[in-house]
Amino acid sequence: MAASAIQIIRLKKSYQETVALSSVSLDILPGEMFGLIGPDGAGKTSLIRILTSLLDPDDGECRLLGISVQQEPEEVRKVIGYMPQRFSLYPDLTVGENLRFFADLFRVPKKERLKRTEELLSFSRLGPFVKRRAGQLSGGMKQKLALSCALIHTPKVLILDEPTTGVDPVSRREFWDILKTLKDGGVSILVTTPYMDEAEKCDRIALINKGHILAQGTAAEITQGFTGTVHALFSRNLPALAGWFKHRLHPSQVQILGDRVHVSLFSDAPETMENLYREANREGLSIDTVEIAAPGLEDTFISLIAEKNQP
Repeated sequence: MAASAIQIIRLKKSYQETVALSSVSLDILPGEMFGLIGPDGAGKTSLIRILTSLLDPDDGECRLLGISVQQEPEEVRKVIGYMPQRFSLYPDLTVGENLRFFADLFRVPKKERLKRTEELLSFSRLGPFVKRRAGQLSGGMKQKLALSCALIHTPKVLILDEPTTGVDPVSRREFWDILKTLKDGGVSILVTTPYMDEAEKCDRIALINKGHILAQGTAAEITQGFTGTVHALFSRNLPALAGWFKHRLHPSQVQILGDRVHVSLFSDAPETMENLYREANREGLSIDTVEIAAPGLEDTFISLIAEKNQP
């Protein structure tokens, strides 16, 4: 049986009184795209930094392709590509010069360097911009260049920390198309993101909040664990309706989605939609129709956080 691409066993990390990771365990398979999903402060970046040997854990163990991160950090760095949240491209260097710099940094043999650079320029569609300075690239193109630099030494495992944060929707889609191509080529990928829509592009995901793994599995498996109900409310004044429900419930239970307001009610909640509907109407809010909606990952995540926070 092949070794796990990434194995994380009971990982713990604290910063003084703040717990960043609380006994986190994950097993990521070879050739799998695995998403670590959570808000800011959930522990995603701490986990990534430990995996890439940039930060020591307080306890626990990490292995990449069977190599111990704590005991053999130099060997780990040879097999991974790492793209942090703020990848340090050199703005005064051209696209081609940045790629050559990282090829030198990773000691890519000269006989392989030209071929690999040409492959990455074609793959990322940056070929026409090879002589453009990195500082003059758009946000999406900078991310593709950063990814290309992380891939210059042909790593077997790719670790990305919120790679599409602040990138426009079209560039986000193109970036994920590139990741899928890499996955299809056998690269194992761990990607962190705060975006729930990106989670569904992964083979499996883990939901993390305040250092705790709340659930893991496929997106479909996780949403099946939602035990409450989601209601779609239609109205001519969505902001007012959403504002009322956010005041009446917890703000995280209410979202405006297109032409409707989604309201999540948990299975043990004292409120019912029937009572809330009557109360809203008495207070002059106009609700045209109410429908039961299928729960999404965000609804499930919110309910898991609420459950975790119960005394």
